[in-house]
Amino acid sequence: MSLLDEKCAKYDLPQQFMQKGIYPYFREINSHQDTEVYMGDKKVLMFGSNAYTGLTYDSRIIEAAKAAIDKYGSGCAGSRFLNGTLDLHVQLEKELAEFIGKDEALCFSTGFTVNEGIIPQLVGRNDYIICDDRDHASIVDGRRLSFATQLHYKHNDMNELEELLKKCNPDSIKLIIVDGVFSMEGDLANLPAIVELKKKYNASIYVDEAHGLGVFGRQGRGVCDHFGVTDDVDVIMGTFSKSLASLGGFVAASRPVINVLRHTARSYIFQASATPSATAATLAALHIIKEDTQRLENLWENTNYALKKFRDAGFEIGETESPIIPLYVRDAEKTFYVTKLAFDEGVFINPVVPPACAPQDTLVRVALMATHTKEQIDEAVDILTRCFRQLEIIK
Repeated sequence: MSLLDEKCAKYDLPQQFMQKGIYPYFREINSHQDTEVYMGDKKVLMFGSNAYTGLTYDSRIIEAAKAAIDKYGSGCAGSRFLNGTLDLHVQLEKELAEFIGKDEALCFSTGFTVNEGIIPQLVGRNDYIICDDRDHASIVDGRRLSFATQLHYKHNDMNELEELLKKCNPDSIKLIIVDGVFSMEGDLANLPAIVELKKKYNASIYVDEAHGLGVFGRQGRGVCDHFGVTDDVDVIMGTFSKSLASLGGFVAASRPVINVLRHTARSYIFQASATPSATAATLAALHIIKEDTQRLENLWENTNYALKKFRDAGFEIGETESPIIPLYVRDAEKTFYVTKLAFDEGVFINPVVPPACAPQDTLVRVALMATHTKEQIDEAVDILTRCFRQLEIIK
């Protein structure tokens, strides 16, 4: 056995949970992504998807993807920088920039590589990156690639953020990076207060709208629009794999910022461009969420209904203000057990354990779609209540 194999062989934490019969990951789905899915021959209610708009099986999007394959083929065989730019990519970027409210936009093949690629290009050795300590892993990886000084503050603690800003060189770039919606806890960044601090200390703001796009703001423009601070936020990124029912990501900003990123962001110029089908699907989904306001209304009706149901049942759900509802367990092993119990009774949810959260904050994550019915929500709440009571997580 090589030294590499010896090192890797010591990692057996997944196997420990497999032996206990509570390993929750990599379950195979053999149906389309919807409010109900088939995993093997078992039908379960899907409350673990990020498809907030419920568009992943919309016939208009599927037809757009098929038509793109017929016209352009299955792939682009190169990066956007060289031979991989389609007129379809350019159209999507123009429409996204207009929708978000920025000069220009750039599209990437995945959302993760947006943060990973552009953060290191925005700040340098004499600058600062200041992050919320619950920012997404892609932000963490992006800042690790930068030579800037790395700072972080306690979650949504504006006093600590201000203290950090006070210590920064006033003549250096100070880039505050936050999730608009925090993906595990479902609460929002305090963008109005962050904007005030930006103006006070001549900082810049970068907002990750992965879980805000399609959910908050006018026609789903995101949390920046929801708070009315789009003009004060310098850089806005988002993903296509959630509300836009496809795969990829984008960044929207001023023309000078996009010019730099277009020519220097390594995960843009050295990565194969998004497939024609994914790009066409994203564009079709964008058109739908702009036109179908009822879908957004349904999502929020479901969200408010479920929030009340879970609170009334005695769950601890924290400060969530979104379709992401954390049900706190505060014990890693019980988190896996309750996930299994729920699955056995027909509800799929996501366990959240370190490193996705602090050890004392383990939870199961419930996510709502615009297409869930009240009956499905009622059934899920009833099942989860029984499971949580069985493990004495709630009374």
